[in-house]
Amino acid sequence: MPRTSRDPRAYRHPVNVKLVAEAPMGARVADMITGFLGSWRFIVLQTVVVVAWIVGNVILLLHFDPYPFILLNLAFSTQAAYAAPLILLAGNRAAVRDRLTLEHAAEEADVEERQNEELLRGNREILEHIERLEERILLLEQRIVGRLESGG
Repeated sequence: MPRTSRDPRAYRHPVNVKLVAEAPMGARVADMITGFLGSWRFIVLQTVVVVAWIVGNVILLLHFDPYPFILLNLAFSTQAAYAAPLILLAGNRAAVRDRLTLEHAAEEADVEERQNEELLRGNREILEHIERLEERILLLEQRIVGRLESGG
């Protein structure tokens, strides 16, 4: 069964699970709209519509919005009035995502630091054990050398 974008198992990183899979409907819609508004597809589409609007009204094919294109200006104003809050909402979500990502990275770093400390402690114990073994070997060598020198 394929995993959908709403399925938490589709995301490995907990920040993505929280902000994508568990996102409320309004946030998902805002993300889709701002994703479209920030794309080349939108820029090309809007340019085509504006050029068709102006050419159609100048050549008198449509002539429902003659120069100075007040209706077109109203459409741009309305678009800006809706785009600005959506962009701010997307920016706020990006800030939350960044904060959650940093918090998650800090937690992971803490786990890694604890693991490194455990490894260092283990290495230190091994080193101390080796030092004790070296001392015993040195003592044994001294005893052997002493017996050899004393003749037996």
